[in-house]
Amino acid sequence: MHALKNFLSKNKGFITFMLCMLVFRSAVADWNVVPTGSMQPTIRIGDRIVVDKTAYDLRLPLTHLSLVHLADPKRGDIVVLDSKAADEKLVKRVIGVPGDVVALRDNHLYVDGQPAHYSHALVSGIRDDAVEPASYAIESYDGMRHLIRTSSPGGSRDFGPVTVPTGEYLLLGDNRDNSADSRYFGFFPRSEITGRATRVAMSLDPGDHYLPRGGRFWVKLD
Repeated sequence: MHALKNFLSKNKGFITFMLCMLVFRSAVADWNVVPTGSMQPTIRIGDRIVVDKTAYDLRLPLTHLSLVHLADPKRGDIVVLDSKAADEKLVKRVIGVPGDVVALRDNHLYVDGQPAHYSHALVSGIRDDAVEPASYAIESYDGMRHLIRTSSPGGSRDFGPVTVPTGEYLLLGDNRDNSADSRYFGFFPRSEITGRATRVAMSLDPGDHYLPRGGRFWVKLD
C-alpha cells in the first residue's frame, strides 16, 4: 500500500494527463485505425481516421449515455458505431434516414423511388484492384455525393425496397460488393452511433511495410 501511494504521488501529473486523454477520447474526439476495405476508396485500409464524438450527442464519458442531443445523422454522413449485431465497431455511410424507402438495383441506389445519379470516376492506389478488377463511380443523390467501388458480380447488387424505421438508420459501405452492412445486419439503432468520421489523420500502408501513404495526411472525408 505504501509503495502504491508513493507511485501515485510521484506520477500524479502523468496519471491526470492519461485520465484526461481517456475522457477526451471517450466523449469529445477519437482516432481509429481502419482494418478493412469496406469503405474503399473513401477510407483505405490502414487509415487513421478522426472521429467527432460531439457531432450528434454530448455523452457521459466512458458510456453511451447521451446527456444532450445535438443533431441526428444525415444522409451521406460517415458514422462510427458500436454495433451489437456485428459485435464490433463499424465505419459506414448513412444512406437511409428514418422514413426513407431504400432499394438497390444492380448496385444503383433508389431512395423513395428516385434514382441516384452516377458518373464514371478514375481511382488509383487501391491494392485490391490488382486481384479483383473494380470500377468506380461518383454516386449523387439530393446533396449526397461520394465515390463508390463495385467489383464482384456475385455481390449483393440487389436489395430492398425497405422502409427505414423511426430511430434507426440504413448504412452501407462505399465498397458496395465487399461490405457487411445493413444488407446483412439490418437497420442500425441511433443509440449505437457514437460519432462522425471527419478526416484521415494519417495512413500507413499494410501492403508496403506500413510505410506512410503520401497524400493521405489530414484528408477531409466526404
